[in-house]
Amino acid sequence: MTPAYEWYQRGLALLDGGDFHAAATLLERAAAEEPGKSSIHEALARAYFRSRRFSLALKQFNLVIDLSPANDYAYFGLGLSLDRLGRLEEAVGQLRMANVMRPGNADYEAALASSEARLAGRSAGRSS
Repeated sequence: MTPAYEWYQRGLALLDGGDFHAAATLLERAAAEEPGKSSIHEALARAYFRSRRFSLALKQFNLVIDLSPANDYAYFGLGLSLDRLGRLEEAVGQLRMANVMRPGNADYEAALASSEARLAGRSAGRSS
């Protein structure tokens, strides 16, 4: 078993246990060792997102999309990260992509509806 795989497994366990900062530390090591593994970068993006480091999560989700363009969850995470950074127009586009790629996913649909509603509210506020 490679060190990267061990760090990845331990990072996932920490992520599942709610220790997001510690998970990110291990997953950063794994990503440095295996930079082409989308699964590692996705887990790292989740750890960054859950620890409220949205800019770092955004970079990792973009990397996952580069490595695995058919990964609907990466578009979802990218959309959520953009949303948290206040980039609602971009967020809506990414969340729409996730919904197109995986129709009927309740989490994707709820996130899109929330972002669209806030974007519409922002637009309505500008026009008044």
